[in-house]
Amino acid sequence: GSVERDGVMYIGVDCGTQSTKVVVVDVERGAILAEASRPHSLIEGDHGRREQHPAEWVAALRGALDEALGSAGIDPLAIRAIGVSGQQHGLVALDDKGEPVYPAKLWCDTETTAHNAALVERLGGEAGCLDKLGLVLQTGYTASKLAWLREREPAAYRRIDSLLLPHDYLNFWLTGERVTEAGDASGTGYFDTRTRRWREDVFAAIAPELDPDRVLPRLIEASEPAGTLRPALARELGLSSDVLVSSGGGDNMLGAIGTGNITPGLVTMSLGTSGTVCAYSPAPVIADSAMVANFCSSTGGWLPLICTMNVTSATTRVRELFGLDLATFSERIASAPVGAEGVTVLPFFNGERVPMLPEATASFLGLSGANVTQANLCRAVMEGATFGLHYGLELFGSLAEGASQIRLIGGGAKSPVWRQMVADVTATPVICPEVTDAAALGAALQAAWCHQRAHGETLEALCARLVHLDAASLAEPEPGAVVAYREVYARYHRALAERHALAS
Repeated sequence: GSVERDGVMYIGVDCGTQSTKVVVVDVERGAILAEASRPHSLIEGDHGRREQHPAEWVAALRGALDEALGSAGIDPLAIRAIGVSGQQHGLVALDDKGEPVYPAKLWCDTETTAHNAALVERLGGEAGCLDKLGLVLQTGYTASKLAWLREREPAAYRRIDSLLLPHDYLNFWLTGERVTEAGDASGTGYFDTRTRRWREDVFAAIAPELDPDRVLPRLIEASEPAGTLRPALARELGLSSDVLVSSGGGDNMLGAIGTGNITPGLVTMSLGTSGTVCAYSPAPVIADSAMVANFCSSTGGWLPLICTMNVTSATTRVRELFGLDLATFSERIASAPVGAEGVTVLPFFNGERVPMLPEATASFLGLSGANVTQANLCRAVMEGATFGLHYGLELFGSLAEGASQIRLIGGGAKSPVWRQMVADVTATPVICPEVTDAAALGAALQAAWCHQRAHGETLEALCARLVHLDAASLAEPEPGAVVAYREVYARYHRALAERHALAS
């Protein structure tokens, strides 16, 4: 193909748990020109240990970038900026030579549960956490991983010269700069999400020997560049030496940009193994619930987020139990009525975060001789997973009530039956973006914003040009089903109340 010399292109990187993905985007044409990915391996151990070697992220980024840039018609010298999205919360502790002192402990590592509980208590419980940080520490966050390293690996801990998150580490590899932005920093557990500043007193409670001024990265605005490519690396990658690297952010934050969720009134809901719900807010959300994480966005606003643990993980269990393929599973669900003839499922196979029942197991309730059918059990588990997300959405209060549209991503979003169910349960129109793997696209959009801001380009305009919605996926709430679901959801709430009473 012919090379368009005048094209201006941007690279988006998403470093997830399973793989690193790279996309090349042409903003003028509103097109994704190339994409590629490379897998990483996971170190799994007892007590919920989940770690990765940061060197694997770098190798995967190099491989995926090479493949994407090798696509026909892409002139590497036309690349103007790179944006990096990363899995949130991971602890990357480096020594004074920039080498990891220990493998990165990931968001899904649960080995630090006891350390997290101790930290929450030391900060004054849930109320103390909300007061100091604007959110409540969770085991997944970085704080308890640092406490764990201090106790279990004292020799490694003593060598710490800087503390980064996964996306910060890739920015450091690209630019040599140790910086971070408010979105990803929100998930550390030693950052105040309302004032957008490090909480040095909280940090001192976790790691008293470490000097926060020295080890914590410098905070920059979401719209500022982290730096430019290191000259030697630019030569090696075949890129121009003035390529900007944008601030980047956590995968939830850049996934929000990639779905165009950067103004009030939109909700992004992900139906993945686990589920997330987030909504853009121009001001901090003062949640009275420990379940709402008042994160900052990677666009200068806020992005309150809730996470449920049992979504497609729950539906897949029931589907496989009956030996059904996806098409047949959907047919069964469509053939059962709203409310599954009285069957209620609390699908907490993996414990649950929202509602807050970490020790919970799953329950199938209301079974009678008349309603035990495959169709009802299939429908009830999908309803139960959807009710959990609706329960989380309701915790957003006025942000949820003002929602004009839910943008659905993740594996479950491919199911028309599920899209309709979300629309009916939430009484809100549901639509899917064409690109459901939105974080890499969001990273490229943020890179373009960082590069073009000086010329007055807005992120809204960039999203309008590149975030395309799939009109065929639109599900409008059906008035009859909306009314029917009110009673079925109330039934779910009653079942939850009984479960909470048992748990306490």
